[in-house]
Amino acid sequence: MSLALQDVVWRAGGKTILHGASLRFEAGQVTAIVGPNGAGKSTLLRIASGLLSPTSGTVTLQGTELNHLAPARLAAMRAMLTQETVLRARFTLQDLVVMGARVSAPRLTGQERTMLAEDLLGRVGLEHFADRDVMDLSGGEHQRAHLARVLMQLEAAVSDKGNAPGFLLLDEPISAQDPARQHLVLDLARKHARRGGGVVLVLHDLNWAVACADRIVVVHQGTIHAQGPPQDVLTDTLAQTVFGLEEGRVQTHERTGKPYILPHDIIFN
Repeated sequence: MSLALQDVVWRAGGKTILHGASLRFEAGQVTAIVGPNGAGKSTLLRIASGLLSPTSGTVTLQGTELNHLAPARLAAMRAMLTQETVLRARFTLQDLVVMGARVSAPRLTGQERTMLAEDLLGRVGLEHFADRDVMDLSGGEHQRAHLARVLMQLEAAVSDKGNAPGFLLLDEPISAQDPARQHLVLDLARKHARRGGGVVLVLHDLNWAVACADRIVVVHQGTIHAQGPPQDVLTDTLAQTVFGLEEGRVQTHERTGKPYILPHDIIFN
C-alpha cells in the first residue's frame, strides 16, 4: 500500500502555502516530516489525509484518489491525529477510544470494541484511566488518549474487514509528552510500521525524527527541500540553510551511525 502526492499545490488567502509537492509514502516505513515553523508541514499532512483538498495536484491511496474513496473505506485505510482536537461533549476515555471504530469497523461487536480499546489504552499507558472524563486529563494524557482513538480506527478495520493496517498520520504527536512517553509514542509508530502499516509524522525535534524514522522529508518555504534516509538528509549544510544553525552542529552517533544535533555548546546571550 502506498500514499502518494503528485504536484500538490495549496493556496489560502491569496498565498501559496505548498508549491508542487510530490511525495510517496510506503507501507512498512516511518517517514518524519521536519522543517521550520510555518514551512507547510501540517498543511502537507492534512492534504495527505484528505482533511484538506489540494488547490491542484492529486493525492492517491493505493492508487485511488482520496476524493473517490467512500468515507468508510477511507477511514479504514488511514487515520489522522491532528495537533488540536476539540471536544464539545464529555466522554469517558474508553468511550472516546471506542468511537474510533464507529465508521471504519461497523460490524465489530460492542464486546470486541471494548476489548480492543482496553488493549490500546494499555499500549498508550492509560490503562487505569478508562472511566475518567477525557476533559479531566492532562495535556499529555489527552494527546495519548486521541492516539489510542486513531489507532483504534485502523486496528478495528483490520479485525472487521481483514484490511492491511493502513496509514497512521500524526501531527506533532509528542509535543505534550515527557521524554519517556515521547519514546513510548514513537515506539508505537515503529510497531505499526513493523506490522505492515505506513506512518507519516510531523516532528520538530530533529533528533527524535532521525532516531525513529526510515525516511526524512524536509519542508522549507512550502517546497520539498530534501528527502531520503536520515544520514543523507541531516547534514551541517541543511542545518544551516533550513534551520539557521551554526556550522558544526551535526554529529554522528558512534553506535548507531545516525546524525544528531548537539545543542549544549550553544551560547545564550
